[in-house]
Amino acid sequence: MGKITSNPERSRLALSVGAAVVALTIGLGGCATTRSIDPDSQVHYDASYDFSDKDLIVNHLSESLVNFVDGSNARPVIISYGIGNQTSEHINTSGISDDIRLALVQSGKYQLINEAQRANIDEESGFQKTGTVPESQRIAQGRQLGVDYILGGTLRSIVKNQPRQIRLTKKKLVHYSLNLELTDTETGAIAWADKVEIARESSRPIIGW
Repeated sequence: MGKITSNPERSRLALSVGAAVVALTIGLGGCATTRSIDPDSQVHYDASYDFSDKDLIVNHLSESLVNFVDGSNARPVIISYGIGNQTSEHINTSGISDDIRLALVQSGKYQLINEAQRANIDEESGFQKTGTVPESQRIAQGRQLGVDYILGGTLRSIVKNQPRQIRLTKKKLVHYSLNLELTDTETGAIAWADKVEIARESSRPIIGW
């Protein structure tokens, strides 16, 4: 029967390799960190749309809209029917609409109608007519504000990838454009229009993690 002999050098090498694998596993999976950042700061991890872009769009368009009625004593009534997303990304454009509406309300220059709440008002009005609510406390009919303008727009994007060739990094260029319009409900004419354009380039190593 053959004898099994141990090799001290081989054993030490195996232990060293095993320890290195364990340390690498812990380092990659167990040392994740989280930090807080300023939501108003310009932080871009790639060329995709992010919260910094939303703030830039909202600030520019809100200021432009406020200046549209600057110096007027009238407070036009606006209803927003949202912003269409024609980009290839899943972008929640309702966040843009909501922030613009908030800015216009806070400016005191407009009266804003929440389109989503109109259905809820109709439902509540119907409930009150069932006899559950005293007639003196029911919602008065024919008192809602008529809309002067409809606010709506479209977000689009153009993506251009760098052509294939031998290189160490891969570049990507994304151009975003948001057009916003204010339509007069009486004439159907566009009373105001403005747009914001954002172009961003990102690059990343061909080999990385």
